[in-house]
Amino acid sequence: MKAIVNVFLKEGVLDPQGKATHHALKSLGFDNVESVRIGKQIIVELKAKDKEEAIKEVSQMSETLLANTVIEDYTIEIVE
Repeated sequence: MKAIVNVFLKEGVLDPQGKATHHALKSLGFDNVESVRIGKQIIVELKAKDKEEAIKEVSQMSETLLANTVIEDYTIEIVE
């Protein structure tokens, strides 16, 4: 089973990398871009009995190590 964890900054947390990317896209002529937020994707292969167990375990991983929950949110997608 594969878990895809997307980690991204919470709303209101400054994202200097996103701002720089937004500025670069604008300077390249992509005028329709209103804002950019940069995040990270973590793919975890795991042995779990079912989807529910996988979500529980990956949630614990995310809360403990994968995301800084003070400034970041995360989503989990399980692919079987």
